Amino acid sequence: MDLNLEYAAHQHAMMDADAAANDDDRLAKLEEASGIATRITDFQHRLGAAAACAWSKARFAVPANRAKVSQ
Repeated sequence: MDLNLEYAAHQHAMMDADAAANDDDRLAKLEEASGIATRITDFQHRLGAAAACAWSKARFAVPANRAKVSQ
């Protein structure tokens, strides 16, 4: 896995979510970012990397944002 490409893809998905025209598009991009964070987490866990904890937290960001949108 090329972590630089994955990090860049995650960052782009987050920026796209921020610039989304509507909530559905924003949630789709946040889900994409969450999937990327999951891949990064899994890879880092397999390596025993300490940074995996931060990516584990990032992958759970979507449900929190869904709650915010539905209010």
